[in-house]
Amino acid sequence: MSNLDRQPALSACGGRGFVVAEPVRELLSPRTVKLGESTEVRRLLPNLGRRMVGAWCFVDHYGPDDIADEPGMQVAPHPHSGLQTVSWLHEGEVLHRDSVGSLETIRPRELGLMTSGRGISHSEESPRPHARLLHGAQLWVALPDAHRDVAPHFQHHAELPQVTAPGLTATVILGSLDGATSPGTAYSPIVGADLTLAAGTETRLPLDPDFEYAVLSMSGEAHVDGVPVLPGSMLYLGCGRTELPLRASSDAGLMLLGGEPFEEEIVMFWNWIGRSNEEIVQFRKDWMEGTRYGEVKGYDGPPIPAPQLPPVPLKARGRVR
Repeated sequence: MSNLDRQPALSACGGRGFVVAEPVRELLSPRTVKLGESTEVRRLLPNLGRRMVGAWCFVDHYGPDDIADEPGMQVAPHPHSGLQTVSWLHEGEVLHRDSVGSLETIRPRELGLMTSGRGISHSEESPRPHARLLHGAQLWVALPDAHRDVAPHFQHHAELPQVTAPGLTATVILGSLDGATSPGTAYSPIVGADLTLAAGTETRLPLDPDFEYAVLSMSGEAHVDGVPVLPGSMLYLGCGRTELPLRASSDAGLMLLGGEPFEEEIVMFWNWIGRSNEEIVQFRKDWMEGTRYGEVKGYDGPPIPAPQLPPVPLKARGRVR
């Protein structure tokens, strides 16, 4: 998924200087962003208070939206470098096309994982016809320096492993949780899991104390370590936890995001992740000149032009503002 902000901020993320080494409860509020022609998203990362959780560096939550009489998601071809995109749906479908020839319809609780590596372009759209409701999350994972030039590729996994407890089903999207490992390719120590809780459930989820974590609320009423987390908000939890208390007042859906704190500093601008302002300048030049990123075939419309770069170069500020 694209960041379609026409005036995106150029910012530095990563590094361990601002990692919270102990458990915390830091509630992050979203900002609303228009995505494409008719989709509105709630952006949780990067946030005014925090830019990364492990290697997770971008989190959008959207819906549930009634698109019965609307075109739904319509995101024209756009580029990515230096990251993985994770598409995750609770309702609806998204048709993915990319410049390496992938064509796949992603459905609820199926993993769409695109590794941009050196460079890829893709489009995302609601199929025609499409389901009445659209509800999901789009996330990015920063690639570590050793792997950020891998060959671009796309993976689709309709079947994913699950961890269960009374009233809880945890679907492992990426990385490992409680001995279950996703088939999706991960390039750093990470975990992403979809948590479904039945009303009245009280349980504890095992965690890795070396990871930092956050929980995104997708739906319902749930308390995470005693904190009520409403749909579209995210609770940052810090490090040092061996378990996470969860309580559901109603049927609820959450996403657990975590990983080893990302040591490298990264530069994010529009749909690229690099290591310097100069590298971002080159990414933009390549996209506008039609090199590096290939062509998305089959999408009915032109690609998205890159926004202008800011007039001043980046000043690194670490993981938080």
